[in-house]
Amino acid sequence: MKVLFLCTANVQRSRTAEELFRAINKNNIYRSAGLSEKYVSKAGTTLCTEEMLNWSDKVYVFEQSHIDRLQHHTGIKYIDKVTNLRIDDNYQYFQKELVLLLLNRLPISDLEN
Repeated sequence: MKVLFLCTANVQRSRTAEELFRAINKNNIYRSAGLSEKYVSKAGTTLCTEEMLNWSDKVYVFEQSHIDRLQHHTGIKYIDKVTNLRIDDNYQYFQKELVLLLLNRLPISDLEN
């Protein structure tokens, strides 16, 4: 399965999720990206593209605003792939509390083929 994690800037949450799940579940391919061209450019990280959305089997976002942004740019085309993990942008990269939230909100069983 191809899993895409999306947050605002691809600095804290989505990068943590990508690297965490890549380390604990090698059965899938993981990528991450940001949805804000402004913040991604400022951070020098990866901006989400429609190619990435087409590539993915599942897309995990962290806030309702991420879903809103996807719908604004692509309509409902990808909405059936999207799950909102509901994790606010209050955490640093690989912060223990973020890792625990990710493991709680996205059990490994949800990522099995």
